[in-house]
Amino acid sequence: MTKEIIIGNRKIGSKQPTFIIAELSGNHHQNYDEAVELIKAAADAGADAIKIQTYTADTLTLNSKNEWFIVGGKDQPDAWKNQSLHDLYKTAYTPWEWQPKLKKIAEDLGMLFFSTPFDETAVDFLEDMDVLFYKIASYEAVHIPLLKKVAQTGKPVIISVGFATLREVELAVKTLKENGSGEIVVLHCVTEYSDNARLQYMNLKTIEDIKERFGVLSGFSDNNAGIQVPTIATTVAGGSVVEKHLTLRREDGGPDAQFSLEPEEFKQMVANIRKVEKDRSAI
Repeated sequence: MTKEIIIGNRKIGSKQPTFIIAELSGNHHQNYDEAVELIKAAADAGADAIKIQTYTADTLTLNSKNEWFIVGGKDQPDAWKNQSLHDLYKTAYTPWEWQPKLKKIAEDLGMLFFSTPFDETAVDFLEDMDVLFYKIASYEAVHIPLLKKVAQTGKPVIISVGFATLREVELAVKTLKENGSGEIVVLHCVTEYSDNARLQYMNLKTIEDIKERFGVLSGFSDNNAGIQVPTIATTVAGGSVVEKHLTLRREDGGPDAQFSLEPEEFKQMVANIRKVEKDRSAI
């Protein structure tokens, strides 16, 4: 059982403060200054790390209007519906030329900086940036060539498993371990993309099960609105890591605005988690 891992100047473990990640995703609206403002807001709120995503529309999907490439389904965010995947990713991706500069800004503000690659070229790019660790998205948990490529860097990996079956999670963890990955953190993730997160549907006991079943650290990647669920996931359900989307203003819209926190909400989430941690240590 993994007790604790060290990334940069941060220790992550069940007896350590919760490792809190601010996910930028596409909430910068293709505006570099807005991306910088988001990073500063995350630092002010007390986040430990900034996470971005490294892809382009062309590295991720085909430029097709075929029905299989159109976003549908009643549970998808309103900003995604009826768009082609290619058009959606064009609006959501973080330009690669920004990424080294954003990394420096985040690190100068005392945070770690890492990314989710979606193909092998993105891993090469991030290696050139000398990122300290990687994230694997829920959708990529079955992307075995990508898992092997990331594992071969020998760096720690945080992987979300929101869409994976138990057998798929077993294969993902096995693939990472057998190909040289550093320590692994597995995040429970409920990919409801809801603006009305319902605690009864979050199945937070999965966080402890992941820890026991796979002998790894576990946590929660929250793709829903509000701060109640991520607070409970870390202070009650045993998560060592929590990941939450950050936006400057939900009213500005964007692909992930519906389930993102504004800076003051993110700051309140961090404060709630830290208060429980402090109270618990005093008992």
